[in-house]
Amino acid sequence: MTDVPFAEHDHVSIYYDTFGHVDDPCLLLVNGLGSQCINFHDDWCAMFADRGLHVVRFDNRDVGLSTKFDEWPTGPHGAAYTISDMAADGMVVLDALQVKRAHVMGLSMGGTIAQTMAIEHPHRLITMTSVMSTTGEPEFQRSTRQAAELLLAPPAHDREGYIQQWIDGLREWGSPEFADEARWRRDAERAFDRCFHPSGPTRQYLAVMASEPRAERLRHVTVPTLVIHGDKDRLIDAIGGQRTAELIPGARFEVIEGMGHDYPPQLWPRWVDLVVGHIERYSE
Repeated sequence: MTDVPFAEHDHVSIYYDTFGHVDDPCLLLVNGLGSQCINFHDDWCAMFADRGLHVVRFDNRDVGLSTKFDEWPTGPHGAAYTISDMAADGMVVLDALQVKRAHVMGLSMGGTIAQTMAIEHPHRLITMTSVMSTTGEPEFQRSTRQAAELLLAPPAHDREGYIQQWIDGLREWGSPEFADEARWRRDAERAFDRCFHPSGPTRQYLAVMASEPRAERLRHVTVPTLVIHGDKDRLIDAIGGQRTAELIPGARFEVIEGMGHDYPPQLWPRWVDLVVGHIERYSE
């Protein structure tokens, strides 16, 4: 892994780092709600790099080491920025790396951002992989009542409370066969110690809620698309992934058995195989 400078645009600084060889095809990884780039674990990124990809992960605005928006005014929908703004952040990271076109994989809210990249910046994407995400249509966004309550609970304001919320969420929507509270605690501790900024995920959520459903625009996406979802996802039901794949012309839908709304290491090999196989079909 090599640390590199921040990508800058419009008074926003986006932190990123990379794995693998700069001459290999670029895979840009986009995080979900409140998730820092380190949620794409080093070992997982290295697995993609070992398959011949230059892996780039970055902190979305308002989390991690990227710009925070505490003092920024909100817009007409109560959001300080839009999903389109977050998609543009990813393009600026590619600019900083002098990457003209990349493969993009986004998870959950990151899938929303990746879809928006495919809609608004199709010339920059070689392929797109949307994981555990949906189209923004309310009728295709299903979660259990408990999962929704945990997601929308007021944020914790201390280290132990933050860790407990992390664990409570994964107890509900994590992959049940691979539940590992010791691993969850380590991940939560690492995230808290790197950056604790409880208001950031709230603003990200407002950006998601302010976004219009993408159904009609997804019908016109030309970027080759792989859609992945877990059959045990209790936060975003697999119907969201199915709908995404139905709308995007030529999209392929793959279910990872036993996967919830998380990415335990036991599932990385299958996941890497799916994504690398998709990329290899369309490599330039």
